[in-house]
Amino acid sequence: MINILAVGLGGFIGSIFRYLLGLFVHSICRQSEFPYGTLSANVLGCLIIGLLSGWVDDRIALSATARLFLFTGLLGGFTTFSAFGLDTLTLLQGDSSGGLLSALFYVVAHIVLGLIAVSFGHWLTQLF
Repeated sequence: MINILAVGLGGFIGSIFRYLLGLFVHSICRQSEFPYGTLSANVLGCLIIGLLSGWVDDRIALSATARLFLFTGLLGGFTTFSAFGLDTLTLLQGDSSGGLLSALFYVVAHIVLGLIAVSFGHWLTQLF
């Protein structure tokens, strides 16, 4: 039961952070219909998970419950892969003729930038 509560609490907190980041990014990119907020959350979440996994794997012994809270709950609530799927579909179904190109760019950007962010975060932990 404690593991379920840890995941739920982490997800609650992560979702709030994701919402606040989305508001912030939207305030900067008001003129764009491109879902930069979701992209930002996913790339930042990948960077954070890379940093945390590097520190946890090499330096810190976390309990199973703490790992569930951080990785499954907090970062699972923060990174929004389901929203990514919906955003991609919305871009594909958009009115503009560039919907397919926008959707393709969006998917590739998530994958490439996400993998770079995870690798960079993990690499940063090796410096310290």
